[in-house]
Amino acid sequence: MNSTTTTFNSRLKKFIVPVAIIILIGALAFSLTQKAKMPDISFTTIDGKKMNTAALDGKIVLVNFWATDCPGCIAEMPELIKTHEKYQAQGFEVLAVSMPYDPIDQVKNYSKKNNLPFIITHDDSGALSSKFQDVRVTPTSFILDQQGRVISKIVGEINFAALHQLLDAQLANSAKGS
Repeated sequence: MNSTTTTFNSRLKKFIVPVAIIILIGALAFSLTQKAKMPDISFTTIDGKKMNTAALDGKIVLVNFWATDCPGCIAEMPELIKTHEKYQAQGFEVLAVSMPYDPIDQVKNYSKKNNLPFIITHDDSGALSSKFQDVRVTPTSFILDQQGRVISKIVGEINFAALHQLLDAQLANSAKGS
């Protein structure tokens, strides 16, 4: 190889490597700023009502994956009820999704005994948990803005003070946009 070819290859590498790095960083930054949308899924509530996630458009939604045998899930239910009652009139909804392994009779009994006021579905086929980043750990919650974009994912029990701050901010922003 002559010196001209070697010099050209060296210059080319010095140009291509930084450009490739810049492109990769830009693609990563773009993907991080794009919020995932809530998947469009049909489901049946434990009351037998047919629903679709599109029915929740325009609302801030907390999708909570839980199980009746999950201590953290049960511990957060009273605060989840209070949060639902506090914010529902302002456009907030809870979709509680019981896991496929949770017996439906236990879910119905728990819901009735505790007067759960929000939408409850049993993910018997695993379709919902699969569409939401393949949830396997409970409790896991997703908070979606009014456009159905995931704005927060919480694995483990919810910090309700932080959740209320987020809801207040989202609702204030939507009121400004009205």
